[in-house]
Amino acid sequence: MAGSALQIVGLVVGGIGLAGTFAVTGMPQWRVTAFIENNIIVFETIWEGLWMHCIRQANIRMQCKVYDSLLALSPDLQASRGLMCSASALSFLAFMIAIMGMKCTQCTGNNKRIKGHILLAAGILFILSGIVAFIPVCWVANAIIRDFYNPVVNVAQKRELGEALYIGWVSAFCLIAGGAIFCCFCRCNEKTRNYRFSAPSHHTSYKTHHMQRKTESSYSKSQYV
Repeated sequence: MAGSALQIVGLVVGGIGLAGTFAVTGMPQWRVTAFIENNIIVFETIWEGLWMHCIRQANIRMQCKVYDSLLALSPDLQASRGLMCSASALSFLAFMIAIMGMKCTQCTGNNKRIKGHILLAAGILFILSGIVAFIPVCWVANAIIRDFYNPVVNVAQKRELGEALYIGWVSAFCLIAGGAIFCCFCRCNEKTRNYRFSAPSHHTSYKTHHMQRKTESSYSKSQYV
């Protein structure tokens, strides 16, 4: 019962990370306009994402435009687009594999050993996808902070951390946590299985040894008589 609950927790946490990764990949709020010094045009907000940039005016009207070319993006956003797509694919694959290895599913039969290996593979993929999602989020955040404190960069070109970056950090953490839960579950199951296999053999050897001693004792008594 505890094992099934742990599997469900791992799947839910990994599912949250999966949904967050998909959301972050499509959100335009990676870079947000910074209102500092003379840049106080508060009725207009500029969002820059992996696929488009948007201009929102006075919380009423918003216009978005898809980038004309991949080369129009900065190097960090170019790499982030590929990494986030890879993280989305890996997390989706891990989620589907995890469902196949759950106790409540019959896709792979009732062999606990096979299901344990499937969950271990899902856990490794979840951790890998979390690391892949963590890299572009930190890369873009580092570039934003570096440009923000760079006096050479024009004030109008400085940006702040957008909501997508915060969601990306949470999603990466959920993916890694979900993968760790599955890996720990498989490790604990392996130890329990080895203990169950070793315990009867020890009891059997003790019983055999006891029977041998009893037989030798009976044989000695018969010889004495």
